[in-house]
Amino acid sequence: MNDFDFNNKYSEYLKLLDKYVIDMVPETPKLWSVIMDAMKYSLSSGGKRVRPVLTCAFCEALGGNVQDALPFASAIEFMHTYTLIHDDLPCMDNDDFRRGKPSSHKKFGEANALLAGDALLDHSFSCLASSSMRPELIVKALKTLSDNGGINGVIGGQTVDLLGENKKLSPEELILQDSMKTGCLIRCACELGCLAADREDSVLKAVEYGVNLGIAFQIVDDILDFSEGEDSSDIKENKTTYVSAFGLEGAKSEAERYTEKALSDLNEMNLNSDFLKTFTQKLLVRSK
Repeated sequence: MNDFDFNNKYSEYLKLLDKYVIDMVPETPKLWSVIMDAMKYSLSSGGKRVRPVLTCAFCEALGGNVQDALPFASAIEFMHTYTLIHDDLPCMDNDDFRRGKPSSHKKFGEANALLAGDALLDHSFSCLASSSMRPELIVKALKTLSDNGGINGVIGGQTVDLLGENKKLSPEELILQDSMKTGCLIRCACELGCLAADREDSVLKAVEYGVNLGIAFQIVDDILDFSEGEDSSDIKENKTTYVSAFGLEGAKSEAERYTEKALSDLNEMNLNSDFLKTFTQKLLVRSK
């Protein structure tokens, strides 16, 4: 698949997702519509929608209908966006900007940002429940999202991240942290795509792919943050990153290694998806 075809397919996914995700935000009475506005603000902040795109792409690559994947894809985007809002709060990373725009707590206030994140988390499960898939698949999807977002998933990884401020983590601890904080929602997105296609037989290998892609994704994030110099929140808080642990060239080598492992996982699945292979490669060389 050439770049032109890839870009067209990616644009198709984004067009579908941009509309569907915003439409899934519940309307509220005017009295507390500020929370609805805050939810839509963060959902529309210009991200690459990596996770919901993975859900849609896996569903289609496994013979499913992308329309069946949209509720699952929206759920993962809702949960991911809630984590970003909470990450930016003063009690966490204390970041004033997200993707070049004021972060939620700077625009709507800290309390409203907290509530908007809570609402996105809550409605991620509502998105899943709105699916027309078989009830048993919806239940499995609900458990998958809950497990990956919970104490042994994103929340656990964020806790390790906070404990790592002004403390040097070992490479093993760093990989554990990022396999939870970043990797869990990426592998969850892949698993949800399998479920949306009603292909539970592909879940295990899709999860392996998601684990490797998630670590590669975080390493690239660390490299991009390093390029920000003193403006990077990780540097300000003296956190261990792949750059501080392995050096810049070592981090680049690790990102390439995990990307190759992810591509190998795709090959073993015998998926008919040049899109997923190209997407995996492009995430390695992405910009912010």
